[in-house]
Amino acid sequence: MRVRTGLGQDSHRFAPEGSNRPLRIGGVLFEGHAGLDGNSDADVALHALVNALSGVHGEVVLGSVTDRMCAAGVTDSGAYVRESLARLRPGTRLQHVSISLECRRPPIAPKAEAIRASVAALLGLELRDVAVTAHSGEGLSAVGRGEGIYATVLVTALED
Repeated sequence: MRVRTGLGQDSHRFAPEGSNRPLRIGGVLFEGHAGLDGNSDADVALHALVNALSGVHGEVVLGSVTDRMCAAGVTDSGAYVRESLARLRPGTRLQHVSISLECRRPPIAPKAEAIRASVAALLGLELRDVAVTAHSGEGLSAVGRGEGIYATVLVTALED
């Protein structure tokens, strides 16, 4: 049995004013908040999750495979996560996922449990196996000044 870990990161700036893009974080809709700019639904947490899963299985998915999917009209980041999950080696079992979000807006705490539940369902994990934390960035970067959202995800897996 081997322990494997994957670290994924992603960031998106907010879409221009008036774009009416919905904001989704971890598969959860944040109504009344400006959406993120991107070719897909720009779900920064799920994109970072795809990158973390790539760290476990060793194949680049975000940017290569997902660009082709997006060009074919698949813009749901949940589909990108499922594509990355399908690349895990047989006998690999996800154990824990930790999602850390940096954003000045929107407030994450009111929807943190919904994000946990969404990600747990997507990955086939129990709720206790998914963590979500957030901080404002204290104005120290473009993200901390409210220009976008930055996500970091750590995945732990066991491999036979």
